[in-house]
Amino acid sequence: MNEFRLPLGELAEGAIDVLTEVLDGLFDVIRAIFAGFYDLVDLVLSTPPFWAVILVIAALAWFAKGWKLAAGTVVGLLVIVGVDQWENAMDTLALVLVSSTIAVVVAIPLGILAARNDVASRVIRPILDFMQTMPAFVYLIPALILFRVGVVPGIVATIVFAMAPGVRLTELGIRGVDREVVEAGHAFGSSPWRILRQVQLPLAMPSIMAGVNQVIMLSLSMVVIAGMVGAGGLGGDVVQSLTRIDVGLGFEAGLSVVILAIVLDRITGAFGSGDRRPRRTRRADGASARRTDEPSASSEREPELAPTT
Repeated sequence: MNEFRLPLGELAEGAIDVLTEVLDGLFDVIRAIFAGFYDLVDLVLSTPPFWAVILVIAALAWFAKGWKLAAGTVVGLLVIVGVDQWENAMDTLALVLVSSTIAVVVAIPLGILAARNDVASRVIRPILDFMQTMPAFVYLIPALILFRVGVVPGIVATIVFAMAPGVRLTELGIRGVDREVVEAGHAFGSSPWRILRQVQLPLAMPSIMAGVNQVIMLSLSMVVIAGMVGAGGLGGDVVQSLTRIDVGLGFEAGLSVVILAIVLDRITGAFGSGDRRPRRTRRADGASARRTDEPSASSEREPELAPTT
């Protein structure tokens, strides 16, 4: 019985060898594109002074939810500056933004395909299950072989690990649209593309944005793992603190990751809820609605009867 063994590991290793020999040029192109995308985003985040970046992020937080989130964002980002982790935090934020953007760009079309085609849904679901349950460290092995040490293997592993919730929640949101609304669109002669664009996607947007939020959160959870393959940033400091048993450095880098996660979660969550108007405007709208609902004195007055002759 001990002699029986499935050669799954040898098959996986042979598949990677074939990919490296046949598609080596393609992987070099992908590596160059991902690295260039990352360098561009990192340059945008790292070149300006820290206070300018904080003001931009705070303005985005204020537009998303209000002054309280903006004030909390400023305080949290100043803590990152205070522990001397600003440059690493911007490197990590660039990695998260690049990975999340690519994951969302791939996940939303796959979710739409799964929602509109039952066969595609049955094929995609076990693949997503495999992606979510496979330990994240396993993704690094082929990523290192195909893309070499650096930030790109971390980006690739993050995309694979974080993409599943975007696909699932996009499919769930589109399938959750009321069928009567879709049938009404068909009755008025709308094309399937127009129904998708003008009916299903707007109604499914809260679910889709929840998927985007989860993609970003899972991308941040891969920061430390990406640091193990040379991606740098806060993950690199966490790994360094682990090898040195440096509690202080590990706490500062971990706290910076937590602050970035909270800021990104609150901002994307506010955009997903659709509640982005200032509170004063909402109060004014509520007051006008109450004034409209209240019956006026003229409407309460009984109608006068015409004089009889």
